[in-house]
Amino acid sequence: MGIRAEQKEKTRRSLIDAAFSQLSAERSFSSLSLREVAREAGIAPTSFYRHFKDMDELGLTMVDEGGLLLRQLMRQARQRIAAEGSVVRTSVETFMEFVESSPNVFRLLLRERSGTSAAFRAAVAREIQHFVAELTEYLQSRTQLTYEEAYNQAEACVILVFNSGAEALDLDTHSRAELAERMVIQLRMIAKGAYWYRKDRERRALQKKLS
Repeated sequence: MGIRAEQKEKTRRSLIDAAFSQLSAERSFSSLSLREVAREAGIAPTSFYRHFKDMDELGLTMVDEGGLLLRQLMRQARQRIAAEGSVVRTSVETFMEFVESSPNVFRLLLRERSGTSAAFRAAVAREIQHFVAELTEYLQSRTQLTYEEAYNQAEACVILVFNSGAEALDLDTHSRAELAERMVIQLRMIAKGAYWYRKDRERRALQKKLS
């Protein structure tokens, strides 16, 4: 990459970081102005258009980055599981660390999931679907669930985790730790349900074969 290309990428990164830094519990992406973001990034407003077509394109890029960051962290968590033990606990701890260290990233995903922009809702839905697909693949590699069973378990887990994450944003450290423990229990209950559902399917299949 040449010097000019490196500088362009650096400025683009600055715009993304500037937009994320201005999000808060009180401020959503829709309330940000192009001028505010450009000023925070240290560039002229007219220079913004060298990197993004408009604020919507910037926002969609942020959604993609937020989803990718969280997926990468969860992949790393699954790699740690072999050494550290519990699949559920390690995953929950990793997710809660993400919410604590990158609250504005998670706020963006949450708000735009049910926001007024169809393009943003679709982008967040795609990210959530990526989570479900990756977890489905992981569950199939570790269990004897069918694809449909693994998918249903994965979808239930992802919905639970996202909803719990929304609650975690406004909690103190002690309450957040209590929430994490409830998440561990609830996710294990979902996993147990999936296990017994498979067992019941196998039992019914055997009865049908013998009848």
